[in-house]
Amino acid sequence: MPEGHEHVEEHEVPHLTDDEKHLAKLGYKQELNRSWSGFSNFAISFSIISILAGCFTNFGAGFNNGGPISISWSWPILGLFILIIGFTMSELVSAYPTSGGIYWWASKLGGPAAGFFTGWLNLIGLVAVTAGVSYGCATFIDLTISTYSESFAADYSLTRVFIIFVIVLALVSVLNIFSGHLMAIMNNVSVWWHVVGAAAIVVVLILVPDQHQSFSYVFTERFNNSGYADGSTTSVAFWFAIVPFGFLLTQYTITGFDASAHLSEETGAASTAAAKGIWRSILYSVLGGYVLLLCVVFAIPDTADGQPDNALAGLGVQPIFLEALGKNWATFVLFISASAQFFCATSCMTSASRMTFAFSRDGAIPGSKTLQKLTASRVPANAVVMVGVASAVLSLPALIEVDVNGTPVPLAFYAVTSIAVIGLYLAFAIPIWLRWRHGDKFDVGSWNNGAKYKWMNPIAVAEILIVSVYLMMPTTPAANPFRDEFEWKFVNYAPIVTLGALLLLVIWWNVSAKKWFTGPKHTIDEAVVEAFGD
Repeated sequence: MPEGHEHVEEHEVPHLTDDEKHLAKLGYKQELNRSWSGFSNFAISFSIISILAGCFTNFGAGFNNGGPISISWSWPILGLFILIIGFTMSELVSAYPTSGGIYWWASKLGGPAAGFFTGWLNLIGLVAVTAGVSYGCATFIDLTISTYSESFAADYSLTRVFIIFVIVLALVSVLNIFSGHLMAIMNNVSVWWHVVGAAAIVVVLILVPDQHQSFSYVFTERFNNSGYADGSTTSVAFWFAIVPFGFLLTQYTITGFDASAHLSEETGAASTAAAKGIWRSILYSVLGGYVLLLCVVFAIPDTADGQPDNALAGLGVQPIFLEALGKNWATFVLFISASAQFFCATSCMTSASRMTFAFSRDGAIPGSKTLQKLTASRVPANAVVMVGVASAVLSLPALIEVDVNGTPVPLAFYAVTSIAVIGLYLAFAIPIWLRWRHGDKFDVGSWNNGAKYKWMNPIAVAEILIVSVYLMMPTTPAANPFRDEFEWKFVNYAPIVTLGALLLLVIWWNVSAKKWFTGPKHTIDEAVVEAFGD
């Protein structure tokens, strides 16, 4: 019997539930508390996607790089591609419903090296998305109070926002440490907060403004505030460089749905429930987010001469809400969004800590013995703390002040969100590609794509690679080292972190890790594994 395996007598085997039998086939004993329903599993991915978070915090990224068309057309097109990615991942989680999720799939299909790099990309992405959502939540808490109180707004600083950000991180960490079952309840509440809250905002944006923009403006107007191509909106560069810079809005918002996989060991009927949790959370978020964003664009106010105030809209959603709705309604809308973002940050922490627990369980992270420990309530508290600290450290560059029209703007926030997208989606791409390579030899689960994987998987991988390249580009001339106006404070440090991390991982793998990392380890007696098949 391999060292460290817990012995399980043969007469105990028949008492395992179907979920525990499936987990046993994958080599794991049931350690986490399987108290999540299928709805709760869907809820965590829906909460992390959070249309009330990504749609609002990255609105400017889409609007300034293409104008209204960058939202009215890019969102549904990219949303369709992301749904295809979701279908390919649903098939994988149905076959392998483990907390390790993405990296476990890669290890199973491509060996230890594939698992090692996938796991680290996934972990980097999960830490970054926790940091990005928590910082966005802090920003909207600050905006909510500032919109209502002029005196509070007058003392705005990036330091104040960062302090709120640290408080948010601390709160979501404490909530996650308290109880895994509490997180399931919070995510159930979060779904209804997002549904009812988004519906309320849509109604407000339709009824309260004195005027709305035309359909022609929303679906055909375009402009270029990137600083590139001399402001052109007709050149090849506009369509194939500037507009894609705005892809961050959609790709960042519709991410984190791998949470359904990471929580699969805590979900009943996981091979079906987790699969549905992934693609349903994407579909409903794409539809709901599109309606929400269109309402925001329609609500953009006019200037004194009757033209759409594009300059105001380019500053983000708060100025639109304040000008179009007035102080009280704007505060109400921002409060709904800030609260939703807190739910989202809590869910991100849950997902990231479960991934940390699973990766540590297989010895891939320094300090694994500490990070895989569970509390009496079966929660990976040490992993929660690690994710919180790492999120704060990653976001430190957001303290660097960059003036845009006299206002300090944390451009580093967009880099953090780019890191989240690049890390998560590249991690998704590896097992999706490997599953395609396995073809019909792949042992599908109860939910699968049938023969459609043959075209779905290559499309999914291509979309991920193309968007990842765009998100690593300097999105403003001042961030381009080959331009005269270059300054380091404007640099998009997403490629520095992601490519730098990959380089370190390559060195670590070849010097050390390949000698001891053999992929997922069994934590259950081999007799149990053999009893239910290989």
